[in-house]
Amino acid sequence: MSSTERIRVFQVATGNLGTEMIGRIRAHPDLELVGLHCYSPEKVGRDAGEIVGIGPIGVIATGSIEEIIAARPDVLTFHGVFPDEDLYEKVLEAGIDVVTTADWITGFHRDKNYPHPSGRRVSEIIQAACERGGATFYGTGMNPGLTQILGIVGSADVAEIENVTVTESVDVSCHHSVDTWKAVGYGRPIDDPSIPDSLYTFTAVFADSVHLMADAFDLTLDEVSFEYELGACTRDVDLGWYQLPKGSLGGSYIKYRGMVDGVPRVETHLEWQMTPHTDPSWKIQGCYITHITGDPSIYSKHMIFPRKGVDLSDPASFASIGMTVTGLPALNSIRSVVAAPPGIVTSNDLPLRAFAGRFRL
Repeated sequence: MSSTERIRVFQVATGNLGTEMIGRIRAHPDLELVGLHCYSPEKVGRDAGEIVGIGPIGVIATGSIEEIIAARPDVLTFHGVFPDEDLYEKVLEAGIDVVTTADWITGFHRDKNYPHPSGRRVSEIIQAACERGGATFYGTGMNPGLTQILGIVGSADVAEIENVTVTESVDVSCHHSVDTWKAVGYGRPIDDPSIPDSLYTFTAVFADSVHLMADAFDLTLDEVSFEYELGACTRDVDLGWYQLPKGSLGGSYIKYRGMVDGVPRVETHLEWQMTPHTDPSWKIQGCYITHITGDPSIYSKHMIFPRKGVDLSDPASFASIGMTVTGLPALNSIRSVVAAPPGIVTSNDLPLRAFAGRFRL
């Protein structure tokens, strides 16, 4: 494929992220949207643009894997909340590359926590499908994903590293996904014994992010530990789209720590706040932070602002920024993924070009 030829993309899902990505794919100079796969029967047969609220675009949503394969796209972008490994396998063995933002960075987490019904590791299933079809599989996002790349790149001028910690410090109340927050336990009584397991189950992909950094730094980890603090709501909170009773989980601080000889060396922290009215509470900074201790030490913030003219008083506009920065690392990587050899690749395998945006000239 030439560097000027547009890449044919078939998208899966139109939730919060997928809705934003339809327009972003159409505006992307590298990409051409040729199809949309939906799981909801009521969306199948409708125009993709009408589904996401941008008007007709001439791409009709389909509902079967056979229709994806028949369209012969170069790559499938998967933006569902949870992976569909049966779909991955069939699409990859048909020779179609897959770029996903769903719960995959290295595969460690999926292998450990979601055994395949066949008894084989999920990564083995996907790798074998890649080899049969000569296709490539890549997982990314903002966090986990680009955030860890920023941590790795930030160490380039450090002579001796002691610790690398990347932190997502965000107000999550703009992420209007009821299912997501129910799953992790927000709104349940703070003493609900199921909350720790829920937090781990639905954030364990961040262990992948620690393994990604360790691989880049050539570190062999003894383990990746999971630690957490819970913030209880100090009053009833009604966000309009979600209710948090007094005494329920309204904020959390999660740490995934890569340990070597009992010392934390690479870490991913999640400082999440649904409401500032919690005890304890955290000073949310609204950004992604890289903190490297060593010789010398580095501290940097990755702060995201809307383009000029966007009204941040509109919750939908605010939320779309989060979806944009989650999905664009996937879209901007596609040309590099298509050029990569068959098999599972991680961000450590891709060139710097895979992490770069595009100029409009």
